[in-house]
Amino acid sequence: MNNMVLKGDIAFTPTKDIMEIHKNSYIIIEEGKVVDICNQLDNSYKGYLLKDFTGKIIIPGFVDLHLHAPQYPNMGLGLDKELIPWLDTYTFPEEGKYDDLDYARKVFSKLIKDLWRFGTTRSVVFSSIHKESTKLLMNMFIASGLGAYVGKVNMDRNTAEELMENTKKSIEDTEEILKECCESDLVKPIVTPRFAPTCSEEMLSKLGELAIKYDVPVQSHLSENTSEVIWVKELFPNSKNYASVYDEFNLLGKTKTIMAHCVYNTDEEIDLMGRNKVYAAHCPYSNYNLSSGIMPVRKYLDKGVPVGLASDISGGNSLSIMDIIGGTIQASKMKWLESNKELQPLTFNEGFFLGTKGGGSFFGEVGSFEKGYDFDALIIDDSSLIGLNELSIEERLQKIIYTGDDRNIIERYVKGIKIEEPFTS
Repeated sequence: MNNMVLKGDIAFTPTKDIMEIHKNSYIIIEEGKVVDICNQLDNSYKGYLLKDFTGKIIIPGFVDLHLHAPQYPNMGLGLDKELIPWLDTYTFPEEGKYDDLDYARKVFSKLIKDLWRFGTTRSVVFSSIHKESTKLLMNMFIASGLGAYVGKVNMDRNTAEELMENTKKSIEDTEEILKECCESDLVKPIVTPRFAPTCSEEMLSKLGELAIKYDVPVQSHLSENTSEVIWVKELFPNSKNYASVYDEFNLLGKTKTIMAHCVYNTDEEIDLMGRNKVYAAHCPYSNYNLSSGIMPVRKYLDKGVPVGLASDISGGNSLSIMDIIGGTIQASKMKWLESNKELQPLTFNEGFFLGTKGGGSFFGEVGSFEKGYDFDALIIDDSSLIGLNELSIEERLQKIIYTGDDRNIIERYVKGIKIEEPFTS
């Protein structure tokens, strides 16, 4: 791997409270990792490839902690419905199509292209119940150069007939993927019970065992909708709460874990997530669209729960984390009003952090330009957004997030490798 130096205006958030700015500076990359940032280039780096982006902004790549690949054709459909009717009417019929690998390839190709286009360099993805299309999705991510965790969905009850799995077969298919698909440095498997209502106790128990046996992460949904929370209580009457259902089956922090939505968690559940370092994937657009509510992000941050942002395609209607950062800050303001101004709204720095390092930390040292971090980066040309007034770099970045789009992204890097648009032939 070639070593290189990039010059430009560098911005990143090492913590949620700090935006670190390096104007007209050099960022030094060796073997795909950040070595240093400096104002003057030392002679020892003179032989490195130099890419001059003077006047442009260099930021970490965006991270999407929760999306559903097979739902991509449905984006924008049925968003006048609540969660369960939307699943029954739109989602389950679409997900039933993915035993057709030709169809799957067409959808996945468009999805991965658009993730690249919007600057999402890492993502955590639900596939469908289908083993072969899940393997196909992983291989297509590997070919693209983008980073991802990809999970075969498991569900053996309370779903459409064509998606109802045999428990034993579902576990066997999942274990086959875990055995075969662990070689890529950038694309890895993740255990994926859809959510507690669609999984029997036997299914949840076996999935917990697999996660521990193969030391792989877990992803699922938690407390997205009030009807769902009531349903879980009916299905698991002996469990203390929704989060405890996952915890009882070793699916809540025994290995790295993401729970999406977390709109209606009790304080006890949030404390449990904090103790177990379970990530909350915040999906503001999906929560709006399906009438779910607004996640109290501030409460999670105050209790030490790691939080990242997510598109939740296709409950969400935008794949752009740039848009979702703005939407997250806006949602926090509504939650501030709803809480009688007790839960302070997120600052711009916090929103940017959640869309980069907040989610990136699930992948390790990702989402920042601190020394030793993977160089996942976007080069932003904001010249079309700048008006008559001179702006600071942070103000320019605010304009990019709130008024920019994918056309302002001119280059994308993952682990120091420039990623070209995938699947163009």
